Amino acid sequence: MTTETAQAAQPPRIDCVLICGGVWHDMDFARLELLKLLAEDPRVRTRVFEDYENVAAIAAADILITYTCDVTPSLQAQEVLRDWLAKGGRWYALHGTNSVLRLLDSGPNEGLWDAPRWAPLMMDLLGSQFISHPPIVPYRVTVADPAHPLVAGVEPFDTTDELYHLETHGDLHVLLETECTEPGTGFVEAADAPGTHPVFYIKGHGSGAVLYLTLGHCRGHYDLQPMLDWWPTVDRCAWDLPVFYDLLRRGIGWLKAR
Repeated sequence: MTTETAQAAQPPRIDCVLICGGVWHDMDFARLELLKLLAEDPRVRTRVFEDYENVAAIAAADILITYTCDVTPSLQAQEVLRDWLAKGGRWYALHGTNSVLRLLDSGPNEGLWDAPRWAPLMMDLLGSQFISHPPIVPYRVTVADPAHPLVAGVEPFDTTDELYHLETHGDLHVLLETECTEPGTGFVEAADAPGTHPVFYIKGHGSGAVLYLTLGHCRGHYDLQPMLDWWPTVDRCAWDLPVFYDLLRRGIGWLKAR
């Protein structure tokens, strides 16, 4: 075998950046589960960060996966993400990636959570911003576009998870959705929450795109500190469902098909 033939037979390396960090979630669990899924393909080599500020790593990445809560990129990082997507990057954003949260300590909404619009570029890139969620109870997820490969063959399913009420931005290709009749609890904008909300969607950006999945809440005993020293249960929500791992694997496959 010639050197050229041997090189041609070698599958190309895929450089991945995984950003997993923030508050009120079991980031250790989510990080490990996502790394195990990425490791199913030996071509994927992953660098892991807790925020978006290693802009050189993002700019050099082939694919990007994020599982964060209340982690807002600097304007420089948002601009790097914008340019990276426009050049063909693919980003799989999970659960609380679109959240900016502040607990109000004064005024008429004291004690409620607000979703300030402090990162409009980020939310435009993602296609949505988290506004609120009702109590964590079972709800049904239905298929909005059964012909799309990312959800082909997926049947409607029930999950016990955070049902995200979203402010959406731009043209979204919705793949999964849910109906909500309950307002959020403890949020400033909860009153406007009931209706149909995307659960899984694609937003295109030039040659690139963002794939967003709102499912995937997880919380362990210590994850509400300093607000609460001990949470009595270990919550895995959609992570307990085989269909959730199917959606994660399909999304990772979509990333690699760029």
